Amino acid sequence: MVDIDTPLLRQLGRDALSLALIDARNCSLRRFASFEQAGMLQVPCWPELEPPLWLLGHVAWFQEYWIGRNVERYRGAQADPTRPKLASILPQADAWYDPTCVPHDQRWLRHWPDATETRNYLVDTLEATLDLLANAPETDEGLYFFRLALFHEDQCAETLACMAQTVGIPMPDVVVPEPCTPRAAVRVPHCRWSLGRPRGEGFVFDNEKWAHEVRLPEFEIDAQPVSWAQFLEFIDDGGYEDPRWWSEAGWAWVQRQARTAPRHVEQLRHGVLVRRFGVLTQVPLAAPVTHVSCHEAEAWCRWAGRRLPFEEEWEAAHALGRRQGFRSGEVWEWTASRFEPYAGFEPDPYRHYSLPCFGTHWVLKGGSMVTRGRLKDPKYRHFLLPERDDVFSGFRSCAL
Repeated sequence: MVDIDTPLLRQLGRDALSLALIDARNCSLRRFASFEQAGMLQVPCWPELEPPLWLLGHVAWFQEYWIGRNVERYRGAQADPTRPKLASILPQADAWYDPTCVPHDQRWLRHWPDATETRNYLVDTLEATLDLLANAPETDEGLYFFRLALFHEDQCAETLACMAQTVGIPMPDVVVPEPCTPRAAVRVPHCRWSLGRPRGEGFVFDNEKWAHEVRLPEFEIDAQPVSWAQFLEFIDDGGYEDPRWWSEAGWAWVQRQARTAPRHVEQLRHGVLVRRFGVLTQVPLAAPVTHVSCHEAEAWCRWAGRRLPFEEEWEAAHALGRRQGFRSGEVWEWTASRFEPYAGFEPDPYRHYSLPCFGTHWVLKGGSMVTRGRLKDPKYRHFLLPERDDVFSGFRSCAL
């Protein structure tokens, strides 16, 4: 049986992609249902949140916009995004669900289709997508927009899970991994590393283009993300009260947020108690620290006499350090790399994906407990503003 929740799906054909699209839709609906059951369709208007009903409709709109309505759907990344789109099956879809038409804060001020109407839109758009997929060329160009829609929906499903954590509602489909046994640091020898993704190997996000060689000196990197036990030492040593460990922006963030511990921590006196999906939970000290911003990760590293890895170091360690116990996939891991385009970058048709975030966001690697396995590709570049701590984010460190 074909595994449809693996990064290898980037290279698989129509049959596996069809199953994955259905699987992604089921995941979106399950996670949305958690908000319905909790009576939380009206979430606060915070920068890290979206109205769940709007986000669900946006998933359907995105798929229809780039597949059902796109007359150049089989041209892949060479498609002209300025070509007029066909009409939507929902007459006001663009005015409702196109993020460029509905700025973030306005998504709380408008009346959207209700849950039943939105689910009908999801059904209709998915049926149309699967029909078009059945006749799509079995090429990277012919499958490009179907894969893009799949990964976009996986990203939105992760957003729903992070939102559930933020507002404190149950998310039954999330499995918390068991903490790993601590391993010695990994030593990666001097090497040449290919950063980015090569041509001709399936779907590629525009910010991953293209593979280029970088030289890496020998370095030492943690085998697993920094644990709660390690981070507690920083807290106990007054790390949140000492500006020596923080960047100027980080110290301003700590004071503005009045933080004394990572987000969602309720108590540190007798172990670590966190609020996880609304339930007070004691987390194992060996588990990775979670919900830390890049500012907090950098501060811990300065305090510990360490540093964050660059994205190319993280990738090389993932590939070359597996036999030495390198482990990832439990938390998104902040890196020292600012999110920038690789040389020769050209945006793909979805212009609003990477371009608006270059220069202001930071790269994260690995994936978390709420990330679909399809997105846990070592070449995948997640990117967030450095103050974000609502996602399941942690970090690992390198020797200076």
